[in-house]
Amino acid sequence: MTNDAEFYDRVVRRIGWLILALGFAGAIGAAVWKGPASGIAFLIGAAISYASFRAWRRVADALGPNPKKPNPALYALRMVALVAGAWVIIKFLGLNLAAAAVGLLVSGAAVVLEIVYELIYAS
Repeated sequence: MTNDAEFYDRVVRRIGWLILALGFAGAIGAAVWKGPASGIAFLIGAAISYASFRAWRRVADALGPNPKKPNPALYALRMVALVAGAWVIIKFLGLNLAAAAVGLLVSGAAVVLEIVYELIYAS
């Protein structure tokens, strides 16, 4: 039996890969369905979703048994810069805002898929 830290590291790694796979698959699907602008917008939303997942992972690591001292101002600044940059890109290029909003849901979908995976394959 493995320890909890190894288990959670594998889960987080799988969720990260799922976010990337869903982001690229969704971008391709949106591009085929509604055009390249929608695919790019979905990919931007998925990138923000991935960055948000990583930021929450750092917050969780800071609360663990061996806390790393995070700089909350730096995290807030990163997220504000990322969202502002994405908003400017979407507005400037005239990308589909709905596709970007759906892309933001990618990390939630990845977590749900991980839960289903664990329910099916848990030993």
